Amino acid sequence: MNTHTTVQHDSLFLVDQFLIAMPTLSESSFSGSVTYLCQHSAEGAFGVVINRHTDITVGDVMRQMSIKNVCQEVRDLPVYDGGPVERERGFILHSPVGQWDSTLQMSDSIALTTSRDILEAIAKNQGPQQFLIALGYAGWAAHQLEQELIDNAWLNVAADSVILFDTPVEQRSKAAAACIGVDINILSSQSGHA
Repeated sequence: MNTHTTVQHDSLFLVDQFLIAMPTLSESSFSGSVTYLCQHSAEGAFGVVINRHTDITVGDVMRQMSIKNVCQEVRDLPVYDGGPVERERGFILHSPVGQWDSTLQMSDSIALTTSRDILEAIAKNQGPQQFLIALGYAGWAAHQLEQELIDNAWLNVAADSVILFDTPVEQRSKAAAACIGVDINILSSQSGHA
């Protein structure tokens, strides 16, 4: 069964955006994080943190799922800490979109897949050209993200696939903020609205 879904974007919602944690979140688990927003609607939002590695490798995940003959090019890649919710569940952000069993498409070139078939293809180096495997996700209840944005907890910026897939993990926060001319290093927790 193919459950490929394309998200209908409403201008009020922030799908295919980065959420950059502001200094007001310095005491939370999101301190310094950049989250790629996969879904956002009146019912809530969810995304995947893209700038935190775990100590787990892609090879570890493949062994756990009994996927054999994993090619060397992917075996040692890090798995990301996608967020505090359902940390045992895997999510693959990737480009191009492709045809997989369970995919949510965020843009013309970026999708999120949760099905085993994409992992089997990645193991053989036949999967998407670019991918990021994460365990867990970040979630918000209805109106929670909107309130956090009003409270200056997050800076949002249009997603950039170069930052998502090619920028070194420790530089993603700075690079995402720079897309809108912000130096993340000089932001204060007293930020206001213009």
